Amino acid sequence: MEDFGPFAVAIAFWIFVTVAAVAGIVSDYKKRRLALEPLRAAIERGQQLDPALIERLMAPERDAAINPLYLRVGGIITLSAGVGVVILAFLLNQVAPGSFYPVLGGGLVTICVGTGLLIAARAAEQQRTPAAAPGQGGDLPEKRGT
Repeated sequence: MEDFGPFAVAIAFWIFVTVAAVAGIVSDYKKRRLALEPLRAAIERGQQLDPALIERLMAPERDAAINPLYLRVGGIITLSAGVGVVILAFLLNQVAPGSFYPVLGGGLVTICVGTGLLIAARAAEQQRTPAAAPGQGGDLPEKRGT
C-alpha cells in the first residue's frame, strides 16, 4: 500500500478528465433539449409551424471563430513559463543533477506548446482576414470623388 501514492494521483486525474468530459456532454444535451422545447410544445398544441423556424431550430449551432488575441496571449504566457522551467532546470542542476534532464524536457515541451499557440494565433488571424486577390488593390485605399 505504500507505493499506491503515485497511482492514486494518476487515477484521480483520469477520474477528473472523465467527469469533465461527461459534464460537457450532458450540458450540451440539456442546452439542445431546451432549445427544442418550444418546437415540441407547438407541435403538441397542433400549431402550424413556419419551415424557416424549424430549419433555424434544427440547424446545429455554429461556434464563433476563435479570437487570435486569446491564442496569442496564451502562447506568450505558456512560452514564458517554458523559459522559466528551463532556467529552473539549470538552477536545479546545481542541487540535484539527476533532475536536470526531466525538468529541461518539461520546459522544452512547454516552449513547444507556447510556440504552437502562437502559430495557431497567426493561422487564425490569417483565416479571419484573407489576403486580397491580386489586381484588386490590396491594402491601397480606394480613390473616390477625384
